[in-house]
Amino acid sequence: MVGLPDIDDRMTTRLVDALYVEAMVLADEVRAYFDEAGRAERDTLSPLMRVSFSCESLKVTTRLMHVIAWLLTRRAVEAGELTPVQARDPSRRLGSAQESDPTIVAELPLTARTLIAASRDLYDRVERLDHELGGVTAVPSPARGLVERLQKAF
Repeated sequence: MVGLPDIDDRMTTRLVDALYVEAMVLADEVRAYFDEAGRAERDTLSPLMRVSFSCESLKVTTRLMHVIAWLLTRRAVEAGELTPVQARDPSRRLGSAQESDPTIVAELPLTARTLIAASRDLYDRVERLDHELGGVTAVPSPARGLVERLQKAF
């Protein structure tokens, strides 16, 4: 039938919408923890682990911002604000995300570990979807360079 989106398009739209809601809820949980509730837990850590805690906070935030930006791009395509070709531009692709060091994460408080894992899981799912929808190699993140420099310093 002319004018009706095929089932793959409808499923993709629903998936993008569900992922967007999940990303926004997770972003709010991350903000609340790392900006407020996690401060008390961070203060109980050694100085080096406090720096690691802050670095992991940046990694989580960066992952989520890449995911949200990518999902907003997909929604813009679905709304007709961008063409699929424009969405495939490297500047609109899913940005790369810095990996967390499992040995450092293991020493962080439980809530921090849970949020780190949730952000990584969400990022991985969106990355698979990005590749399925015509994926191109992820664009390096400017924040990644900062995180790498911080890691090298400590």
